[in-house]
Amino acid sequence: MPKAETRGLADTLKVLSDPNRLMILELLMQGVQCNCELGDKLGLPMNLISHHLKVLREAGLVDAERDPVDARWVYYSINTRLLARLRDELYAFLDPERIVPRLPTCGPRIASVEALRALRA
Repeated sequence: MPKAETRGLADTLKVLSDPNRLMILELLMQGVQCNCELGDKLGLPMNLISHHLKVLREAGLVDAERDPVDARWVYYSINTRLLARLRDELYAFLDPERIVPRLPTCGPRIASVEALRALRA
């Protein structure tokens, strides 16, 4: 995985490392919600819900849409394209098939092997 992609994945994982943001995402997986619904379900104040939604939106994980009748109301939903990409990146990064068998090239074990080779030569 290239360094830039690793950095992007790490940044997204930092956003998701907050338990409140994970709970917000869990609720949004159940469908579109407004911040008052999220606050009621999580027992968190509106300013904290708004903060977490802002972080999730800046990371691209959450979309927001204003109500066409009353623009004071904002409805939040999961950005499904980014969620699918994140799932694929995590799967690729954590795929056990990527593990390459190898022996270390330093340490006491290597020094012992090299000493044995020198004695045999």
